[in-house]
Formats: sequence, structure tokens, C-alpha cells
Amino acid sequence: MTALAPTLQAFFTDRLARQRHASPETVAAYRDALRLLVCFASHQVHKLPSQLGIDDLDASLIASFLDHLERERGNSVRTRNARLAAVHSLFRYAAFRHPEHAELIQRVLAIPPKRFDRALISFLSRQEVAALLAGPDRSSWTGRRDYALFLLAVQTGMRASELIGLTCGDLHLGHGPHVSCRGKGRKDRITPLIAGTVATLRVWLAERRGSPTDPLFPTRRGRALSRDAVEHRLAKYATSAANRCPSLRTKRISAHVLRHTAAMQLLQADVDTSVIALWLGHEHIETTQIYLHADLSLKERALARTRPPATEPGRYRPSDPLLAFLESL
Repeated sequence: MTALAPTLQAFFTDRLARQRHASPETVAAYRDALRLLVCFASHQVHKLPSQLGIDDLDASLIASFLDHLERERGNSVRTRNARLAAVHSLFRYAAFRHPEHAELIQRVLAIPPKRFDRALISFLSRQEVAALLAGPDRSSWTGRRDYALFLLAVQTGMRASELIGLTCGDLHLGHGPHVSCRGKGRKDRITPLIAGTVATLRVWLAERRGSPTDPLFPTRRGRALSRDAVEHRLAKYATSAANRCPSLRTKRISAHVLRHTAAMQLLQADVDTSVIALWLGHEHIETTQIYLHADLSLKERALARTRPPATEPGRYRPSDPLLAFLESL
């Protein structure tokens, strides 16, 4: 084996596992990114992966790899940047072990992340949430499980990984009912529960009959649901809900949209963004600012406060259908 293989192995066992104590999710993300890179490099330079050297992974090959991710694999710019972050982390570690490759490594580290458009977040109205939650067949075991799962998601704004990682012992339905979870970055947090959610979860927990360490939302075989299973079932209910609420046809429903919905409900209830950041487990309060941009009603209230004196409140409304048509163009 040449320099790359032992360096790559030590990166996972020494840097990520021992020095950084990285989470399993971080290790998996870096593993996938670097596996893609090694396979791409092997194909480009016509060497077996175990025969690759650090000098084979120069800046031009890394740039070609990033283009390959976007053009051939269809990765988004965000995913491309995440893969680049894993490559940068590996090369920063390699800089200490192989100073003889310092020039090559610096060129790779100089590759910048790509800028991307930040679209407004998507979230559901209260009517759309009601239509979605009416989807699960609550006369069946899986329907009752799914209803409890998605009700908890909408109320707490938990991530999909946090929801499927919950155990029966994470629910505390006595005095001061709340749910505990370990979120992104291994941060523990607790989220209070409202009465309706508590009642549903109490019934589900009694039916579930699991030990404190068992998954709260299991499959028929008792295993924790996978993320794909959650998204699949959510898409199924969203399709049927669109028949009851046509506005859902224009929205792509995912577990993260339910997280956004919980945040928007808090924002529309005039909850401070710093509290919302704590509620969602955001690392930085700036992350929560995206919800301010998405809330048109909040902007309209601000506009109403700043209107010139002696001006009638409200928006301009054309008085003629033809003018209304022209204004809509």
C-alpha cells in the first residue's frame, strides 16, 4: 500500500474516532464522501484503490470529482460542498503526516465551496397539517403509530433522525410532560408537550408495551423505523391528503417540512427566535432567521406599522378586473 491507504485509515481511526470523537453520523458521511472520491480516482488514474498515492489526488482531480458529483450523480450544490468538506478534513490531517506533499495539499485546501441559492423554506398551514394527520388509518396498528409519530413531529419540530432514534424511556408524560432526544452534534435537549400530544402518546405507549430502551416507533418486527420508511409513509399520506386539501398538491412534503412547520407555528405565535433556536436545537441563532424570511404575515405586520400617516391601511386592490389582470402579469 502507498501513502494514501494508511493515511485514510488513520484519518478514521485516529483523527475522527480518537481525537474528535466524531458521531456515527459524521463518520458515515465522511466514509461515503471519501469512498466516492477513491472510486473516482481509481477509475481516472487506472489504479486499484489500495495502490493510490496522495500525489494522485491533486487539485485538478478533486475539481473533476466535484464536477462529477453535480453533473453525473445529480448531487446538489449543498451535497457537493459537504463532500468537499470531508476531502478538506482528510487533507488537513494529511498535511501533518506528509509534509513532503505540502504544496499539493495546499492547492486542494484552496478549492472553495460553491455558492448556492437559498430558496424560501416550505411549511404547512394548520389546515394542511389537519389534512395530513387525517391520513393514517387509526383503526390499524401502523396507522396509530404513524399518527402519533407525525403528530409528535409537527408539535416538536424534531428531525427525522431524532424521531426514529427515540426510545420509550425518552417520553415523560407525568408532571411537566416532555420528550428527551439527542440531536445533531450530540446535543441533548428536552421539548415540552401539549395536552393533545400527551394524550395520543399515552395511548400509544400503553399499546406499544415496550421497555425503556425499545424504539418508540418500531416496525412490525420491533426494530426502529428507517428514515426511508418515514419518508415513504409521509409521502403516501400526503398524496391522500391532497384530495382533501388541494393546496398540498403544490408542496413536496418531507419530515423536514414538518420541522419547518413547527418552527413557523412558534414564530406566528410571537415566540422569540432565540427560544425557537433552543426548541429546534440549532447551533447558531442565525440559522433560525430563515423562518423570518418565509413568514409573509410577519412582514405585512411590519409594513402596517411603518405606513405613512393619513394613509388608509391595507394593500392596493385594483377596482377593475382588467386592471387586476394587468397587475398580475
